[in-house]
Amino acid sequence: MLSRSRRRFLVTGSGLAASLLGAGASAAAAVRSPGLPVSGYGQRARFETSQRWLTPARYLSSTASWSPLADQLGVITPSALHYERHHAGVPDIEPANFSLLVHGLVRRPLEFTLDDLKRFPATERICFIECSGNSYREWRGPGGADVQQTHGLTSCSAWSGVRLADLLAECGVMADAQWLVAEGSDAARLTRSVPLAKALDDTLLAYGQNGEALRPEQGYPLRLLVPGYEGSISVKWLRRIKLTRAAVYSREETSKYTDLMPDGRAEAFTLAMDVKSVITSPSPGRAPLAQGFQEIRGLAWSGRGRVTRVEVSTDGGAHWQDATLHGPVLPVCHTRFSLPWRFDGRPTLLASRATDETGDVQPTRAALVEARGVNAFYHYNAIQQWRVDADGSAHNA
Repeated sequence: MLSRSRRRFLVTGSGLAASLLGAGASAAAAVRSPGLPVSGYGQRARFETSQRWLTPARYLSSTASWSPLADQLGVITPSALHYERHHAGVPDIEPANFSLLVHGLVRRPLEFTLDDLKRFPATERICFIECSGNSYREWRGPGGADVQQTHGLTSCSAWSGVRLADLLAECGVMADAQWLVAEGSDAARLTRSVPLAKALDDTLLAYGQNGEALRPEQGYPLRLLVPGYEGSISVKWLRRIKLTRAAVYSREETSKYTDLMPDGRAEAFTLAMDVKSVITSPSPGRAPLAQGFQEIRGLAWSGRGRVTRVEVSTDGGAHWQDATLHGPVLPVCHTRFSLPWRFDGRPTLLASRATDETGDVQPTRAALVEARGVNAFYHYNAIQQWRVDADGSAHNA
């Protein structure tokens, strides 16, 4: 039962626009006839229409789809709305024909079937994956039309699989191995080098996502999962792991996924994703705000550990207030935050600024550009501002 003070807040104090029921009014009409029968596999309500947004491209087999973060409830992204990035389309792999080869600097080169892998101790971890190209449009100023187009190349899931360290122990890692090279089964043979220390620390071989088998777009039947590192290193449709003394400088580590600095040098293997946040409500593309109480909501994350603090500014960065972090606050995981706010109809700028457990603070765009220039494409993590106009509409600023 609501207390008197709580009821008063909801009805009068908050300015919320809920309708009061008059005498004789009724809730939604009760259903009096049987509905649909039980089904073998569920589907969402026909009124829910959230979709990934596709980057326009000549070939849809080599582009990206962006998660609708502003529609997301909680920190878990539905598997069907998890962002995608493919370089040569989605291969169709039968589990019966799948195998994973581990060779190179190991004492026992071995080949594993999917059933072999599932005999290893299973583990589960909630963590995000973020494409290093997330927010690339913002390097030269406001570019994306909404949250989906500015920050939608990150998604968060509960992943199931086995520890790569357990598999490598079975193969026997030789003393001079320092890296491993992971190769996918897609037509592009996407190949990435992973530091052996990271592989032995917390890297998974994932065969499950959000309680079911991986979807084809997420690497079915097996993908690498390297928590906190740029997304392309979590190689999908994994087919081969080779232990090596050094990184191989594959195509994806030379012509792509390097950071071009102001002096023309290209930095390679900037793997960890920096601390970042975005306000998902209010945000562009949503219904204009009504004056009165609003709850500012958003998501924050860091590839280096837990988010420890999110500050929100409602005046263009002149003043900052601590937002509430909503649990679970997990390392390398999306974290929800909120701050109560009253919109009085005056135009303003909203922004969020996250800090992680290493002490890294999300930079302003000016600070990031001063350090890295505007030639870069990847690893943009500056503070995102939304301009709210007098009519309540929000815009990328």
